[in-house]
Amino acid sequence: MTSTTTPLNGNRLIFFSPTHTSAQIARAIGEGIGMGRRMETDLTLNESYSPIELEGELCVIVTPVYGGRVPALALQRLQRLKGNGAPAILGVVYGNRDYEDALLELRDTAIQLGFVPLTAGAFIGEHSYSTPELPIAAGRPDTDDLLQAREFGKASLKKWNHLHTTDTPIPELTVKGNFPYKSWTPGTPACPTCTESCFACGECIEVCPTHAIHFNADQTAIETDIYKCIKCCACVKCCPNEARKFSTPFAAILHEKCSARRQPELFF
Repeated sequence: MTSTTTPLNGNRLIFFSPTHTSAQIARAIGEGIGMGRRMETDLTLNESYSPIELEGELCVIVTPVYGGRVPALALQRLQRLKGNGAPAILGVVYGNRDYEDALLELRDTAIQLGFVPLTAGAFIGEHSYSTPELPIAAGRPDTDDLLQAREFGKASLKKWNHLHTTDTPIPELTVKGNFPYKSWTPGTPACPTCTESCFACGECIEVCPTHAIHFNADQTAIETDIYKCIKCCACVKCCPNEARKFSTPFAAILHEKCSARRQPELFF
């Protein structure tokens, strides 16, 4: 447990969000908090190692879920954060299959970084492998998801205000998940490819969180380093000509087996 005597002067949204679903949830939670100044720390493309000191802010930390875990790259970039006892609202966003151990892993990581978890939630976002032909949680988070995220932000602030008013320490937060966490391996290297529709605009280069995409030597075509790709499919979803494609048998499996709508799970 930690002290709640220190007043908060605003809130900070921190996220890793290649396809923008985690960012949408973080911002909706922030709208629900609606307290003081609001700042954003987007770790998606930022490779800096400079520490980020956080104090006197209610922090919202949101990441996607890859294979039931927090993505390794997200964990790496979160290491810059210095919580200094700041209360944290935690969120993971998964593609309608399962979040498994990701929320527990994020909670444990937040504690290691010096944050004190206040509340947590698992939300649903369009799966990275979703396509018009094989939709997987397409269009999520939708209006209802974002409403629930805003209400979650309001409820989280209400919890903080109650603890602060009564000078009650923040109790340990329990979330779903198992430890040791689910085993995770990178799998066979693979990456999206360009079709003949690609006109080398470079949009995909700008959104790749690992900088795996680049122009070829004469600047006329796009190339991808298969060993740097984390299969987030940010490049696929941003392509203005729908010229980036990622072929995987898992898309059809997920489309078939994960079609039933799942709802956010919240922990107080």
